[in-house]
Amino acid sequence: MAVVLEDHLVTLTCDSCGDTVAGPRVPSDSEVAWALISEHGWSGSPLAAGPHRCTHCTRLGPAGGGVPGGILGIEHVGDVTVVTVAGDVDLDTGDTLRQALRHAADMGGHVLVDLGRTDLIDSTALGLLARAHRLAAERGRRLCVVTISPLIRQVLKVTRLAEVFCVADDRTAALALLEAGPPSVGDAAS
Repeated sequence: MAVVLEDHLVTLTCDSCGDTVAGPRVPSDSEVAWALISEHGWSGSPLAAGPHRCTHCTRLGPAGGGVPGGILGIEHVGDVTVVTVAGDVDLDTGDTLRQALRHAADMGGHVLVDLGRTDLIDSTALGLLARAHRLAAERGRRLCVVTISPLIRQVLKVTRLAEVFCVADDRTAALALLEAGPPSVGDAAS
């Protein structure tokens, strides 16, 4: 987390997604963080040096790894919001992906969904990805999915979603596809 203390201003940065909030600086570091955290609905340490999470990331739950259907993090890379998913995404766990994709849509840029640590998705996840693609397209933006899972790739192919949004093997390839320009039917980096 980055805390920037200026003469009359303090800025907190979310440890999960990089979003920031700023407010007037008060005499004590603990008061500075606590005032911003409570005012903006963030979670985390009341001390400026502690961890902090914005309201979007707080709603997603703990940022630990290995949680089935969990969101490992949300990052902002230039004009792209990267949502990293771990574990299976199904009816029971789809709500966290829904919230993360809603946050990505709120950011207004391209969306990259990293399913590199996911082996199984069901119709819930497919519907969420299709909706996220539609919302991105309405804003003139694109959605790209990263996956190395043969099962997920087959599901995307059979459902023809691989023809709707781009699918890549890794983040580097996905970011290149998103920067390449307007959407093309059947984009794929395999």
